[in-house]
Amino acid sequence: MNEFVWPELYCPFSPQINKYADVLEDYAFEWVLRFNLLRDESVYRRFSKAKFSWLAASTYPNCELEQLKIANDWLSWLFIWDDQWDMSDLGKKPELLKSYYKRFLEIFNGAELTSEDLPLTYALNDIRQRMLKTGSAKLLHRVVCSFEDFFDGCVLEATNRAQGIIPNVETYTNLRRLSVAGDLILLWIELFNPFMIPDILRKHDIVKKLQEMTINILAWCNDIFSAPREMASGDVHNLVLVLHYQQQLPLEQAIKFAAEMHDQEVQKMMNLEVSIPSFGEEVDTQLAKYISGCHTWIRGNLDWYSHSGRYQSAEKLDLAVGMAPEIIV
Repeated sequence: MNEFVWPELYCPFSPQINKYADVLEDYAFEWVLRFNLLRDESVYRRFSKAKFSWLAASTYPNCELEQLKIANDWLSWLFIWDDQWDMSDLGKKPELLKSYYKRFLEIFNGAELTSEDLPLTYALNDIRQRMLKTGSAKLLHRVVCSFEDFFDGCVLEATNRAQGIIPNVETYTNLRRLSVAGDLILLWIELFNPFMIPDILRKHDIVKKLQEMTINILAWCNDIFSAPREMASGDVHNLVLVLHYQQQLPLEQAIKFAAEMHDQEVQKMMNLEVSIPSFGEEVDTQLAKYISGCHTWIRGNLDWYSHSGRYQSAEKLDLAVGMAPEIIV
């Protein structure tokens, strides 16, 4: 697949970068090392090449440094954990996976740390404590619910792997919106900028559709660029590979089809935005900020793949249980 020419994905939104991007790059390593999340040289190199701090800086171009640090640490945590379960045998053990998720959710709901907890658990607790200082209780409750949805999606993927199931496109698309942590990402737009769209708007069908489209676009973009790595590791939870196996498309044609789906979803999103009615000046202003945050995520996520080396390796990992950090500052 490396011989194929990757498609130019349609993205009419302007790129941006946070003024603290350089500061964040140095900070990013300090945080993951403080919590022993990079257990050996190979993991350190993989983290360095991934450039998660660039992703955070380009998807949150306007937030202040402390909020940007939390956004960066969330992304680092999610991607490091994603490698742990997705690229090891844990990704085929849904019941074991549930036990990890149960503990993560306990911590994020306020449980005390113990000496038996993983470094990732200590790191998650640190994120929670800092979020309590910057976000409302209502928004944090939504974060927990979205976190749980993400875990549910990961368990469903693990169940499919264990049973050798290749989902169809519709089933996969619904599952992918969970496992890509889409709802969590959209909540971060409000948490880290910060502003909150009113509940009456959050429940509106147009806003729900915009959210669904944004998550689809992010997921399908990721699937196109990560297809070689996931194919090499034997995973099928990827739009390109679902099209390849379920619809018997050659890989090059499956990539092209996935790119067309992505581009059509972007255009549908723009068409929908034009049809949004006015909800009054104050609400319209908040909604405009939210939509701008969706656009920025779509643009930053796409541009990240040209900066990141994350998807250039398909090495298999051993599950890192590790030791809890000795000192948490």
